[in-house]
Amino acid sequence: MSTGPAIEWAGPRVPVVGLGADGWAGLPETSRAALRECTVLLGSSRQLELLPAEVTARREPWPSPLLPALPGLLTDRRDTRLGVLASGDPMFYGIGTTLARLLGPEALRVLPQPSSASLACARLGWPLPEVSVVSAVGRPVQRLQPELTEGRRILVLSADAETPGQVVDLLRRNGFGSTRVTVLEQLGGPAERIVSGTAAQWDRPPGDPLNIVALTVAGDPGRARLTRLPGLPDSAYDGDGQLTKSEIRALTLAALAPAPGETLWDIGGGSGTIAIEWCRTHPSCRALTFETRPGRRAQITANAAALGVPEIGIRAEAVAEIHADAGLPVPAAIFLGGGLTTPGLFDLCWSRLPAGGRVVANAVTAESEALLLEWSAAYGGTLRRYQVYRGEPLGRFTTWRPQLPVTQWSVVKSGRL
Repeated sequence: MSTGPAIEWAGPRVPVVGLGADGWAGLPETSRAALRECTVLLGSSRQLELLPAEVTARREPWPSPLLPALPGLLTDRRDTRLGVLASGDPMFYGIGTTLARLLGPEALRVLPQPSSASLACARLGWPLPEVSVVSAVGRPVQRLQPELTEGRRILVLSADAETPGQVVDLLRRNGFGSTRVTVLEQLGGPAERIVSGTAAQWDRPPGDPLNIVALTVAGDPGRARLTRLPGLPDSAYDGDGQLTKSEIRALTLAALAPAPGETLWDIGGGSGTIAIEWCRTHPSCRALTFETRPGRRAQITANAAALGVPEIGIRAEAVAEIHADAGLPVPAAIFLGGGLTTPGLFDLCWSRLPAGGRVVANAVTAESEALLLEWSAAYGGTLRRYQVYRGEPLGRFTTWRPQLPVTQWSVVKSGRL
């Protein structure tokens, strides 16, 4: 639900002009005219230096870090004829999206150029709608990991000259050394340069900071198969063995039903499996996990980074944390995987869940199972009981070893409860 712009903008519409690597020479007259009319121009130092003397506006480089300073920066210049420079298409992982959120789209006049992704696909002959794009600009490069599947074409938007090397290191560590890597520098400009090789043999030093990395993913023999679907192998996780096993994990994520952009609260994080696989289902999914033990919080951090979702939030004991912080993100779903018998935990979580939100709880002890029966009687929902057997050797033969049975309760909060 939109709450409107954060800043009321009463001045002229702000031109947000996309620049290519060819600078002023590549701009259409519409964009040039918009820049000539400005009295103040904001942009990176590199972008500002591309403008000729006929653009007389005062040129102000972005501060670093940018995002915390941006609201004040815009407010202080609301009485000027302000303009903003961006790279390529300002609405493609660019400053335009942030400005639209702060000022409202009606306050902007966006004048785009081809994005780096469009230019890269044009050079490579790739169909842009079939290519995955991962941004490493202000984001951990580990976010690339969930995208790595055999034959996938991926574009990585680089933060700087070091990004290609970081991408190559990640590919090697995750069993994708056979991947074809192409680095495209200064696309569309006079210094355009394209270099290629495999990740396993890549030994090129850092090049131009203005680059994009193209990958044709190829896995090495024997690598672990880790897709975005829930139910990753238990061996994908390090820790003390406190984790929801693969089969129950897949059933639990199916009951939680993550959708793009939703936030999960994972109570009793253990090794972080539920929160991690929730976030892996889509890049915009977010999770906050609560775990009482410091050692386990550390292992959740390590597992989340290794599996490509390093931005998971990690908190300590749930009741204390929820009471202490009224600003926690509103959950679309809550998973109760541990601490079910903690006094007041369920009531507190239920009170913070909006109408339409989901709760899924798993129990393996008689005491916690009794609570699920009680909550089901009070709030409705669905009860299920799972028993999983795994085939294991018994001498020269195979036998079925039972895992602990799991009782699961799932419920959707109605507006009446």
